[in-house]
Amino acid sequence: MQEKEKNKVENKENTLIIEGRNAVLEAFRSGKTIDKIFILDGCQDGPVRTIVREAKKHDTILNFVAKERLSQLSETGKHQGVIAYSAAYDYSDIEDMFRLAEERGEEPFLILLDNIEDPHNLGAIIRTANLAGAHGVIIPKRRAVGLTATVAKTSAGALNYTPVAKVTNIAKTIEELKEKGVWFVCADMGGESMYRLNLTGPIGMVIGNEGEGVGRLVKEKCDFIASIPVKGEIDSLNASVAAGVLAYEIVRQRMK
Repeated sequence: MQEKEKNKVENKENTLIIEGRNAVLEAFRSGKTIDKIFILDGCQDGPVRTIVREAKKHDTILNFVAKERLSQLSETGKHQGVIAYSAAYDYSDIEDMFRLAEERGEEPFLILLDNIEDPHNLGAIIRTANLAGAHGVIIPKRRAVGLTATVAKTSAGALNYTPVAKVTNIAKTIEELKEKGVWFVCADMGGESMYRLNLTGPIGMVIGNEGEGVGRLVKEKCDFIASIPVKGEIDSLNASVAAGVLAYEIVRQRMK
């Protein structure tokens, strides 16, 4: 892929496209930062005038374009003469996760991902994290997917409620969190059955890369290695499925 085309794909992947008058107005009302808006040239009705007014108030770049241009930009075909571009989602801090646990009166439950590369897996794990009551997801800055539009879509809205933090080094982050009283379990086929482990208390659950699993340095930092019993002929689960299975064993033990 040529460099120009590669950058175009990456920029689109890291951008949330909002289409339709009501959707764009709601984005402004919710406080979301809108980078630029494309509006059908000559359109002057009430909702469009409101959008233009909001855009000027927030220093958003305004582009008045022909219908053909909007059709090219649209992913849904239902843009109603308005398409907005925004950064996909903002990242949180790990401290936000501890505050969320405190607000709920719960022991911290964090999910750490060691170089997950598939945006569908990340989105599915964030969705599971929300449903399982985890207080946040931690991902590395390098060699891993970030909060792209595909991740947001796959999370089915969970990204609006589940904090996601980006860190430079997962192994170092584990060391720092241990000082806060968190202990760690990673999913790996060579470990002890998850049903024999005590998974209560302040816990960090570590899930590894789709192909290679949890890296050696990260695994060495974990207190326990949990294996998920399998009965079939193949020997491993998809990363997001493994995260769901282990997360709900933690939920089960916490409910006792």
